[in-house]
Parts: sequence; structure tokens; C-alpha cells
Amino acid sequence: MSAQSDPSARQRVVLAHRHGARIVRTRVEVQEQTEVGDAMIQGLVRAQLGLAIRLAVVAAGLLCAIPLLTTLFPALSAYSVWGIRLPWLVMGGAVYPLLLITGWVFVRRAERNEQDFTDLVDD
Repeated sequence: MSAQSDPSARQRVVLAHRHGARIVRTRVEVQEQTEVGDAMIQGLVRAQLGLAIRLAVVAAGLLCAIPLLTTLFPALSAYSVWGIRLPWLVMGGAVYPLLLITGWVFVRRAERNEQDFTDLVDD
């Protein structure tokens, strides 16, 4: 039985060999604050800032949409739940879960950014 007809025989396929590849010491670059390390840290800070700005814009947009909806549709102001008018109920109660969810999403994604950075440094 030949190796070609045997389905359990495995062959390693190498598309390209790397000769003379330089080993990048990213952890040392970051610790010694070289130009490469500074660029990597600035990339992390930029990613965290972009995340914070995006989530702030989404949260502010949702918060500003509530008064805008009551202005565009005055009939919404006439509804009341448990004796409290709907706009007051939404602005006083529904805002906090929105802010909690926004904070939770930010923490999760910021930790993911930091984990990606750590994985990049450890490689």
C-alpha cells in the first residue's frame, strides 16, 4: 500500500520558507519605550479613545432622541404609567439601564482591546 492511497498518511505542505527572518522582540520594545513600542502603545490608546467616542455618541444620540420624540409627537406626553407621565418615566428610569449597558459594553470591548494588545506583545 503506497502513501498516496493511504488516507491516514499526512504530508506537510509549506508554501514559503522564511530565510533570515528577524525576530521581533515586541515586549522589549514596549518596556524600553522604543519608537516601535511607543507606536504600539499609541495604537492601543487610539483604539480605546475611538471606542469611548463611538459609545458616547451612541449613548448621547439615544438620550437626545427621547426629548426629541416627545417634541415631535406631543401625544406621547399625554400617556402616564402609574400616575407618572411617560417622558418623565423614560428620562428618570430608562436612562440608567442604557448607561449601565453602555458601560458594560465599554468595559468588555476595552478589555478585548487590551487582550489583543497583550497577545500582540507576547507573540
